[in-house]
Amino acid sequence: MEGLLGLKIDVDTYQGMKNGVPRLLALLEAEKIRATFFLSVGPDASGRAVFQFLKNPRFLKKMIRTRAASLYGWRTALYGTLLPSPLIALSFSGLVKRITEEGHEVQFHAWDHRRWQDGLFTYSEQWIRDWFHRGIRGFSALTGHNPSAFGAPAWLIDDRVLSVASGLAFAYLSCTRADRPFTHEGVGLVEIPSDLPCFEELGFEGTLQRAMEKIDGGGVHVLPVHAEVEGSLWREPFVLLLKAVKKRGCSFLPLGEILPHLDRNALACRRFTMALLPGRSTPCAV
Repeated sequence: MEGLLGLKIDVDTYQGMKNGVPRLLALLEAEKIRATFFLSVGPDASGRAVFQFLKNPRFLKKMIRTRAASLYGWRTALYGTLLPSPLIALSFSGLVKRITEEGHEVQFHAWDHRRWQDGLFTYSEQWIRDWFHRGIRGFSALTGHNPSAFGAPAWLIDDRVLSVASGLAFAYLSCTRADRPFTHEGVGLVEIPSDLPCFEELGFEGTLQRAMEKIDGGGVHVLPVHAEVEGSLWREPFVLLLKAVKKRGCSFLPLGEILPHLDRNALACRRFTMALLPGRSTPCAV
């Protein structure tokens, strides 16, 4: 298969939706590229990340290394603690409409991103069900239809998540970091994983090198992008990477349009595990 690259743009915060998404839309229009936006629909409780400083020294190091204060802003650091949590995508219905009108795919990322990221494994299965139902109701209110895909916050899932997701009519998931698309063991859901690193993990040079190595081999690839990062301080490096990919003759497609290119009968059936990848502060599904 010729090289296909999907841009998986996660919107995790209110500021990322308000400021990062419009910048990315302008950038993508200039480059004539369509992408998939995975939206956090509900409250921005980013300020609760302060509790991770006490539990996980790697998290603090990552925040310093990635210049998190400049990326997210001081208000984001207080949402959900000293400041109330604003709704993310639900506060920007016009912007969600613009995303789709400009030819991009919109899918479901989260109801409450921070609480999933910090406490998924401590919550009950009923909490997971309620989280999905609230998020899907909000997504439907914004778009007029239910999402056909789910991308888990921080690539965190467990067997309960897959069990709940299997009953929600998703056409595909994008919840793991893996080398190629596969189907999830036990539930048969198609996974279109992120196989390339984030800028926050390996920096520009590392991400560019890995992307070029992968793309030169053909096949399907997914680059994880964050509205708060590539839509802010990392915009220029992001454009340089996109232009380098174009020179390789790789085609850009939203993930939902990559799905028909996959031969489902030829996809391996695999079981995820958890691992700490280079540049990350917490393990994710791989």
